[in-house]
Amino acid sequence: QVQLVESGGGLVQAGGSLRLSCAASGRTFSSYAMGWFRQAPGKEREFVAALSWPGGTTYYADSVKGRFTISRDNAKNTVYLQMNSLKPEDTAIYYCAAERYYTGSYYYWRPNYWGQGTQVTVSS
Repeated sequence: QVQLVESGGGLVQAGGSLRLSCAASGRTFSSYAMGWFRQAPGKEREFVAALSWPGGTTYYADSVKGRFTISRDNAKNTVYLQMNSLKPEDTAIYYCAAERYYTGSYYYWRPNYWGQGTQVTVSS
């Protein structure tokens, strides 16, 4: 089992940047596929980005491709989401997610571990 704690959210102007962090508990972090999802008010939770297990291939939603970068530091049990060129439509609660040994499709992924979420608000 893994516990996930996000941080780094906040209020930023359009065009600005934020870096979200997700700290994971446990000693098996490197065996987890990691991802970020988001949920805007009145909308369903949607996939944002993922790092595959075991190869570390990255996947992004079309809406964030070229602006967001997912990365991980296994020594720190942490996954990051660098968000650049933020837009008002990026405003949402961002959730870190994980699943051990997952090798399926990331665009239809329903991870079994979730963080509590961190609010990102982008003003115009």
